Amino acid sequence: MKVLAIDDQQLVLLPLEKRLLELGYEVKTETDASKGLELYDTFHPDLVIVDINMPGVSGLDVVKHIRIAKHSDTPIMILSGNTKDDTITEAFELGINDYMKKPLSLNEICARVKRLIGVPQIDNAIHSKSNVMIQQRCVGVVIPCYDEEERLLSDEFLNFVDENSGYHLCFVNDGSKDKTLEVLHNLQKGREDFITVYDCEKNGGKAEAVRLGMLHMAKKEDLDYIGFLDADLSTDLTDFDDLVKTIENSDFKIVSGSRISRMGADITKESARKIISLTINFIIRKILAMDFKDTQCGAKIFSKDVIGIAFTEKFVTQWIFDVEIFKRMSIHFGLKKAKAMLCEQPLKRWIHADGSKLSMKDSVKIVGQLAQIAWVYRSKKENVKATASNNLEVASL
Repeated sequence: MKVLAIDDQQLVLLPLEKRLLELGYEVKTETDASKGLELYDTFHPDLVIVDINMPGVSGLDVVKHIRIAKHSDTPIMILSGNTKDDTITEAFELGINDYMKKPLSLNEICARVKRLIGVPQIDNAIHSKSNVMIQQRCVGVVIPCYDEEERLLSDEFLNFVDENSGYHLCFVNDGSKDKTLEVLHNLQKGREDFITVYDCEKNGGKAEAVRLGMLHMAKKEDLDYIGFLDADLSTDLTDFDDLVKTIENSDFKIVSGSRISRMGADITKESARKIISLTINFIIRKILAMDFKDTQCGAKIFSKDVIGIAFTEKFVTQWIFDVEIFKRMSIHFGLKKAKAMLCEQPLKRWIHADGSKLSMKDSVKIVGQLAQIAWVYRSKKENVKATASNNLEVASL
C-alpha cells in the first residue's frame, strides 16, 4: 500500500513518514507541491495526504490535478492548519475523502489512514502507539551553551523533540572549555533532522551565541517562528510552547516570557538578585519608554520576518542584548507600532538554576551597560531621523 504525503514543512513530514513506514506502508514525501504532482504520476499512490497552504501550488491545486485533470478516485486526505469553512467546503466539493485539522495526534492520523485504505499485511509492522503531536507551525529554538557538560538536561530536550513535531532545536556551543560539544553531538545522534549543533570555536558570550544561532536558523525555510531558551531550562519547554501558541494565534511579532511572581505560578529568585532585578528593570523601562516588567527572561519567540531587524547587527552588550532587541524594534518601526508588536507573557514556572553564568558582580556591571545602550541607540535614532529628513528634502526638490 502506497502513501504520498505533500507538505512544505519537512518537520511535519518526518514523523508522519516514520510512523507510516513502521505500520508497513510504502511512503514517499515531498515538500515541493509541483514535484509532488510529478511524483503522483509516477508513484501511483493508494492514498494522498496533502497540506492546503503551500507556496506556489496549493493543496487544492493538488486535489484538482487528481480529481479533474487525472479523473482519478485515489483517496485524498487533507492535513492542514487551515480551518476556514469555505476552504474546507471547497475541498469536499472537489472530492476529498477526509479533512484533518492540525494540531492532532499521529495516532489519529494513522487511524484515519487505516479506515480509508486498510492496513498492510506485513509480519514485521510496528503497531505500538505514538505520543507525537503533528503541529500546524514549525518552530526553531536556539539554546546557547557554555560549559554545560554537567548541567545540560539531555533527557528533557530529547523527550520534548520526540513528542512534539514541528520543533527544531539548535544548540550553540559558545567556545566551551569542557566536554559540552561532545555532549551536544551525542544528543544530536539519530535526530539530525530535529537537532542542530552550531559550534563557535571561541567564546563570544551569550549575546553573540544567540545572535549567530538565530541567524543560522532563519535560513531554514520551513520554520515559521524562531526563539531562544536557556540551556538550564529555568523556563521549561512546556512554558516555551505556551509562548509559541500566543504568537501563532495573534499579530504579535515577539512574545517574551516574564518571571512575574503571582498566584498559581512557581517563580523563585534569590532575594539579592530580586532586588537588583527590580532596580535594573526600572532603568530599562525608562530607556525603552515601554512598561516592561521583565525584559531579561531567557525565553522569547520571534516571527521570522523580524529576525533580520533584531539580530543582523552585533550587540553592544554581552548580557542585556534583550534590551537592544526591543530598542531596535522601536527605532525601526517607531515606538507606537513597536509596542503593538511586542507581548510580555507571564510564565507558569521559572526556577533559578545553580551554576548560573551571571554573577552578582556582573549584575552590578549591567547598570553601566544600560548607560552604554542608552547612548549608542540614541545616536542611532538621531541618524534614522536625519536620514528620513534628508529623504523628505530630496523628494520635495
